[in-house]
Amino acid sequence: MANTYTQLYIHYVFAVQNRLCLISPKWEEDLFKYINGIIEQQGHKLYIINGVHDHLHILISMNPKQSPSDLMYHTKRSSSLWINDNKLTSGKFSWQDGFGGFSLGKTQLTLKIKYIENQKEHHKKTSFREEYLKFLKEYEVDFDKRYIFKSIE
Repeated sequence: MANTYTQLYIHYVFAVQNRLCLISPKWEEDLFKYINGIIEQQGHKLYIINGVHDHLHILISMNPKQSPSDLMYHTKRSSSLWINDNKLTSGKFSWQDGFGGFSLGKTQLTLKIKYIENQKEHHKKTSFREEYLKFLKEYEVDFDKRYIFKSIE
């Protein structure tokens, strides 16, 4: 739409189904490149992607033509298909339902980029569960724990 100007930064967080440790350092860089391609194809700009064995963090400048839910649907669906088509895991790979999406202002980008860059170091001390609950509380998101941590516990 003409004369539409936006600045929408979203930090997305999503996990492997049942939070299984399936993302391998051997192929994670290829996964990150593939996801970057999906995001660009959908008309958005990726600032950074990183994660650990059971979840990912993505910081994106969003194009307002698409909803966050639609973008995450395409990103998770296409990347799951790519992982399975390339037989990168021994069984069927899938992402857990849902995602976290947290909006940022431009002044917060540098700190969030550093945070995402340091995921592997960060998760030596903090679990995904602790991290995710901290985000939900920090952003004052109402949530039901029954639907956040579906796992095989």
